[in-house]
Amino acid sequence: MSEHKFPTEVIDLPSQGKVYLKESPLSSGKLELKYMTTREEDILMSENLIKKGIVIDKLLDSLIVTKGVKQEDLILGDKNAVLVASRILAYGPEYTVEVLNPNDLDEKIEHTFDLSKCPFKKLSKDVDYSGNEFEFTTPVGKNNLKFKLLTGADETLIEKDLKQSSKFGVSSDITTRLRYTVIEVDGDSKPATISEFTQNLLARDSVALRNYIRNMSPDIDLTSEIEIGGEAVNVSIPLTVEFFWPQSL
Repeated sequence: MSEHKFPTEVIDLPSQGKVYLKESPLSSGKLELKYMTTREEDILMSENLIKKGIVIDKLLDSLIVTKGVKQEDLILGDKNAVLVASRILAYGPEYTVEVLNPNDLDEKIEHTFDLSKCPFKKLSKDVDYSGNEFEFTTPVGKNNLKFKLLTGADETLIEKDLKQSSKFGVSSDITTRLRYTVIEVDGDSKPATISEFTQNLLARDSVALRNYIRNMSPDIDLTSEIEIGGEAVNVSIPLTVEFFWPQSL
């Protein structure tokens, strides 16, 4: 059976590859993706994968051509960019969806976004991104922390933990994510120390840490300025089911 060759594109990553080890193919700051085929459309239509909540991960793994790389290796900001690039290669940059008027939440309008115009967040000049290890001192408790940016693999583990907690009626989204994010507290990297710290972190310190991580994290900017009622407003581009399941399907 002959091997089919599909067209591919090399895309840039928001992190510029700086957070990855030098021996990783991702350290180049680029990733090769193939155009979607009917094989990937079958993945998207798999009810089993949809029920398991892994359909997008399976899709991205099928589209990534760069050897030795899976979606789980990507930090979440880079994964978001790959998601958008995959959608553009599959169905084009035009994405039509209903959005809420931020000034009148009872009003919805249909708008077509050009995904190709979504820019990457600029990397902070004050942050050394090499090695995916960062430092932060909490403003109130004065704890010296080291943390990392979460990857697709971390996100999978977090989702499993959250599902387990939900069985007992416990909501632990913030503490669970922080437990996977923080890698050292005042020089102590023991899991028990990190777990206790993240469960008892002062709310002000928690907000400060999460805001810092959000602001410095490489990502793609999925906001856009559109006109609603003659007024220009900024809206978040909603990633609905039609992002990868257009009505034409």
